[in-house]
Amino acid sequence: MDNLLRVAARMVLALALSIGATITASAHEVEPSFAEIDVDADRVTIRLRTAVEPLIAGIDLGAVQDTNDSPLADRHDRLRELPPEELAAALTEAWSAIDADIILIAGDAQIPLTLAEIDIPPIGNPEIRRDSELTLTADLPPDDAPVIFGFDASLGNVIVRQVGDDMGEDSYEAILASGSLSDPLPRAGAAQVTAGAAFLRNVVVGFEHIIPAGLDHILFVLGLYFYALHWRPLLWQVTSFTLAHTVTLALATLGVVNIPGSSMWIVETVIAASIVWVAIENIWSKGRRDITWERIGVVFVFGLLHGLGFASVFSEAGMAPATLIASLVAFNIGVEIGQLAVIAIAFLVVGAWFGRKSWYRPAIAIPGSIVIAVVGAYWVLNRIGLAGDLPYLT
Repeated sequence: MDNLLRVAARMVLALALSIGATITASAHEVEPSFAEIDVDADRVTIRLRTAVEPLIAGIDLGAVQDTNDSPLADRHDRLRELPPEELAAALTEAWSAIDADIILIAGDAQIPLTLAEIDIPPIGNPEIRRDSELTLTADLPPDDAPVIFGFDASLGNVIVRQVGDDMGEDSYEAILASGSLSDPLPRAGAAQVTAGAAFLRNVVVGFEHIIPAGLDHILFVLGLYFYALHWRPLLWQVTSFTLAHTVTLALATLGVVNIPGSSMWIVETVIAASIVWVAIENIWSKGRRDITWERIGVVFVFGLLHGLGFASVFSEAGMAPATLIASLVAFNIGVEIGQLAVIAIAFLVVGAWFGRKSWYRPAIAIPGSIVIAVVGAYWVLNRIGLAGDLPYLT
């Protein structure tokens, strides 16, 4: 019972670290866009749901996880405060530059897209992402060459679905990250892609969500690694973390657990607080060889929250259930491979060479944990709005 009480107390303290200054918080996390593509014999129509403000501002969404991280953040925030008609005018003016980064290829030629319709919601809370719906069209050359679609990496990730009157559950769906392109989309019927190829692509997306894009998750895993070099504590921690984030990733992606976009900053702040907590516990652990239920419980709780962070990749995708589940499994496998790669690299760099040295803990494990804690503490302050004028470290 005492152990359970201590676990509960630590959970409460970890949450308090993250939400103690909620009034100043903002929600500026970068989320994927969603594109529905209808390919006819002579024309392609794309219905794109996205936040247009960072696109107009020129923010490189492939280089930041939060629009506050960009030197163009002030312009972005001013755009969020514009009424729909003024924001639409700004989008029209900036369209030629944005269109250059939206890739539509038919045969050997890249085809420019026409901004046919703009649907921008009224101003709500300017601190909350406002998704607009754009209708893009393009005339296709007079042949039967399929089309290929994608975003330049600077526009961030995009979830793609090929739609049409004769398509149902078997329609082509994919998550395109880091500037990757879709499979060829035929002008009649859906793109034919093997289940194995689609599965592998989503494994890669999951891996890239850790390496190189997930610095916060990398630091958390390193925090687990520095607890002890012995394999039993590491195995227990990684297993607990994996089970927890798998559960919430599945629940959030399938819509059982729904975190509004306006509240995701809380999840991101707790993730940052989790980095601080595991790093400080490493210092308290005194280099122990065993693992405690308190540590396992805390790692499990934080793993639940990391799973909600991973789920942002699938947010509001509207994917078919069969495709969604397969994509979810593949993505989670990629995440696990990324985490194991982090541990393997840490072992090869420091553990294999210095792990048996008497000075390993005071010279490597403790200083490493201190650095991790400092970075995590900065992220907590940044995500509750108290370090907005400092450069973001990711």
